[in-house]
Amino acid sequence: MTHKAQDSKAAELELKSAFDDFMAALQDARDTIDDPRYFPPQPTERNLAEGYRYLSGFMHHAIERCFHDDPDFPAFRNALSVYNKSTIDNADAIYFYAGIDGRKNYRVSGRTGNHSHWQAGQRSGEGPFAPQYLIFEVSNGPLSGDTGDLREVMPGYRTGFGTIDTSTLEVASDGTFELMLGPEKPAGYNGNFICTRKAPSKQSPESGDRYAEYISGRQLFYDWEHEEAIHLQIECLDTAGTRPGPLSAATAAANLRNMGRIIRGQMRFWLQFYDVILNCNQTHEDNGSPYFMPVNAYNTPNAASSDTGGGMSTNIYAGGIYDLAEDEALYIEAEFTGNPVYTSLHLGNLWGESPDYANHQSSLNLSQMYIGADGKQRWVVAHRDPGVQNWIDTTGLPRGYLSHRWAYSQLPPQAEWPKISCRVISFDAIQETFPDDQPVITLEQRREVIRGRQRHVQQRYRVF
Repeated sequence: MTHKAQDSKAAELELKSAFDDFMAALQDARDTIDDPRYFPPQPTERNLAEGYRYLSGFMHHAIERCFHDDPDFPAFRNALSVYNKSTIDNADAIYFYAGIDGRKNYRVSGRTGNHSHWQAGQRSGEGPFAPQYLIFEVSNGPLSGDTGDLREVMPGYRTGFGTIDTSTLEVASDGTFELMLGPEKPAGYNGNFICTRKAPSKQSPESGDRYAEYISGRQLFYDWEHEEAIHLQIECLDTAGTRPGPLSAATAAANLRNMGRIIRGQMRFWLQFYDVILNCNQTHEDNGSPYFMPVNAYNTPNAASSDTGGGMSTNIYAGGIYDLAEDEALYIEAEFTGNPVYTSLHLGNLWGESPDYANHQSSLNLSQMYIGADGKQRWVVAHRDPGVQNWIDTTGLPRGYLSHRWAYSQLPPQAEWPKISCRVISFDAIQETFPDDQPVITLEQRREVIRGRQRHVQQRYRVF
């Protein structure tokens, strides 16, 4: 046998072995759906069906991450989308990311529409408009959930290297902008920049410099009718114009095994996170944890941290679980001070997927809801349409997550954080519970609202 034939045979055996390992890890991930050891939701028909869809979403994401993410030839990808939902995702958000090597230099560029509302401005002029909010965050990895191990939430597990958002992002008069990333700011450059190198930590001074591994971020939408996503580009300046080498058997085998690890880790991590950290299954003593998710009630609003599995660093979150009979509804009131750049309510199923937000009004942001003269936010969560503007549709899920976000460019003092409360009412009492000025919505008006949502979501995730 020639050396070439021997190499081919060795490659064949290695790839088959890697694929077997991938399939074994995938089977482990599948077991998460119905094995009580991994805290899955109650095995109703819908929960099981959505569990398999949830698994498929991680498969979709893992293929992109393992075979198509190269720090030398990067491209932004959707971290979450309508095809792979998880982590109680925000229906108003594009989540994006790209792998980077913090030892190298990168340029991020984009062109935005009318952004008069950025940097505390008032929306004015003609559209299309930029998203309500844009943020870039640079960190090292792995991405939350990859390991399947709750030690990820321990302080210091990840390092943040910096953020920049619409409050400080410099944009040229024609709407273009660039953001430079690198271990040193380019000589003479005074524009948008995030440093990708940090000195050794005090806890491990012998470990040497630390380097960023990811740039990620969010585009948050308010006016789904008139805001358009920003197309972002990223290039590694050290390798621009060169070519990657061909895919080798060793790399493909490593990618297959990594795919299996990621899918298994993500499936296990988040259900364990919901059970242990958020105590969503009510199986642990309530020890005063601020992240505890009570039923038909809310935890105290809290800021994002590693304890909450990450999240946008400028967010204040509040959460709970709704559990409603067919003739019940959850009436919610919230107050906030200051000027958050974004605020919303959206739901999640028990896997942490947002319900269908294109074909159902399963989320509302500040632009889409009605607020009366007293400035209070008011919503009602119910299984069918009560004919009020601020209805949140459960899509038929009897139990699920409630998630509220208030995003600030700078977090206010804790004493000024939002306040929120709720109570269960009968479905028939919904209209009388709202103040008299809450707009009434006809079925035809609701249909037009849904048409607008459908158009926006299709445009947000268009691929051509």
